[in-house]
Amino acid sequence: MFGECHAHIFMDGADYKKAALIHRDEVKDEVIRNHFKEYKERSIRYIRDGGDNLGVSIRAAQIAPELGITYRTPAFAIYQKGSFGAIVGHAFEDMSEYSALVGKVRQIGGHFIKIMITGIMDLSQLGVITGTDLNYKKVQEMIHIAHEEGFAVMAHANGADAVRNAVLCGVDSIEHGYYLNDDCLEAMAASEVVWVPTLTPVGNQIGKGRFSDDNLKLIKSLHQENVRKAYLKGVQLAVGSDAGAYGVKHGQGSLDECQALFDILGETDEVTNHLRLGEKRIMLKF
Repeated sequence: MFGECHAHIFMDGADYKKAALIHRDEVKDEVIRNHFKEYKERSIRYIRDGGDNLGVSIRAAQIAPELGITYRTPAFAIYQKGSFGAIVGHAFEDMSEYSALVGKVRQIGGHFIKIMITGIMDLSQLGVITGTDLNYKKVQEMIHIAHEEGFAVMAHANGADAVRNAVLCGVDSIEHGYYLNDDCLEAMAASEVVWVPTLTPVGNQIGKGRFSDDNLKLIKSLHQENVRKAYLKGVQLAVGSDAGAYGVKHGQGSLDECQALFDILGETDEVTNHLRLGEKRIMLKF
């Protein structure tokens, strides 16, 4: 079985606001252990978290070794004030504040840096990403600072321009990466970046009635085609489901994501080895 290269242990796959409230006053170990149980029952022993602003993933990192799980977390994501990211991180206004947050990650035991470059997809409209992208110069400086401090960098990014900029700036992994184009995929193929395309959060919403199924199917289809192109171009892929997001349960989401990738690329030894290599690269860097 593959590991889970993108999860949020503080979320529950149903309602992130209610899930966060559980830990508001005190991190609840029992909830973390129950989520870890779902992974262990599916023989998943590696989890890379996307962070939170409640201290849940840091506590999870302390619990994980007891259960035989290798768990990595950025502690929290770092986002520009006024942009998307408050649900999982802490904000900065200038590079001095950003550098201080990088230092805080080290201080509290985070394993890598996660930056928020764009917003999220508006699932009610095809091709729409919320918020304003961080510009190239700022992304370059953020990645440089993190690398100078010895951290790998995970980037939450959607849209061809934003993802291409992050790749050219030397980011180590791209998370989500919806709405890419051929130029962006070529840049990814020429780099050492690992792409974690998180297909499951869109696919698992089809039929739930929250958004138009027609829109969801179009978004899913476009993303599937980009994943197919990426693989053929040699972009390194890895399995990560965004576990904890709506409709993506811990443990089961990892299986869903693996199957989603096999549905696109074929369930062959070649594809399996490719995905294992992506996971290995992430494990070595993060």
